[in-house]
Amino acid sequence: MAQGTEKDIVVGTGGGRDIHADIYRPTQANGAGVLMIHGGGWRMGSKAMMPPQAGALAKRGFTCVAIEYRLTPEAPWPAQIHDVKTAMRWFRANADALDVQPDQLAVLGNSAGGHLALLLAATPGRAEFEGDGGNADIDTSVAAVIAVYPPVTFFVGDRTSGGTSAAAILGDAATAEAARAASPIEYVHADFPPTFFLHGNGDKVVPVSASINMYTALSQAGARAEMHIYAEQPHTWARWPQWVQPTMDEAALFLDRYVVNPAGYGPPSRPL
Repeated sequence: MAQGTEKDIVVGTGGGRDIHADIYRPTQANGAGVLMIHGGGWRMGSKAMMPPQAGALAKRGFTCVAIEYRLTPEAPWPAQIHDVKTAMRWFRANADALDVQPDQLAVLGNSAGGHLALLLAATPGRAEFEGDGGNADIDTSVAAVIAVYPPVTFFVGDRTSGGTSAAAILGDAATAEAARAASPIEYVHADFPPTFFLHGNGDKVVPVSASINMYTALSQAGARAEMHIYAEQPHTWARWPQWVQPTMDEAALFLDRYVVNPAGYGPPSRPL
């Protein structure tokens, strides 16, 4: 069980208003934190979607911070990634008070939140994405990523394999250049944080080929990536009640291996 939940904590500003988050504290903290980013096509949704997943991870010892970000009806791109980075800076700046290690902060996002999680991981320190929402000069890098059915590339005009229409995030005036700049797959490199993809091959909103393409690009670059494709599952399935704990257990194992206790998953000291 989570030790406690703190609601609507101000973590910075965006567009002249406060940006809020909810904190989920575990009974026995393992020293790692997870920034939790909701989905909703960048235009809807809220941090109120995150308690089941955050609570499941808190049961496994992770301190979770579920964040809000300005949606596209309120503020155009890149306000959304600016707010996510604002929240990450706050998380790291307050690591001691939250009982987490500043080098053990990961990120999890669903759908549009998965896109934002990947872009956060891909672009630490890039001025065009950092924004000025508070805690300037604090590092926005992450130790690992859990991307749940994430859009990874945007197209203008003809559909591309695994792509999402750029209009969804950039509006009808989207350009090919802006679409590429908003696409996490454009920022793949060998030192990309360890990344775990969860996707259903029945997804008609974000095709499973999105995760496959990003996984392949990361693997070919030499980064650490894993993926679990669930047969027949549609978009949003990972938030259904019967799927929350199993999928978050998988996420927790990945985070334990790469963030909390990587030394504990090496080969045995002697043959079995």
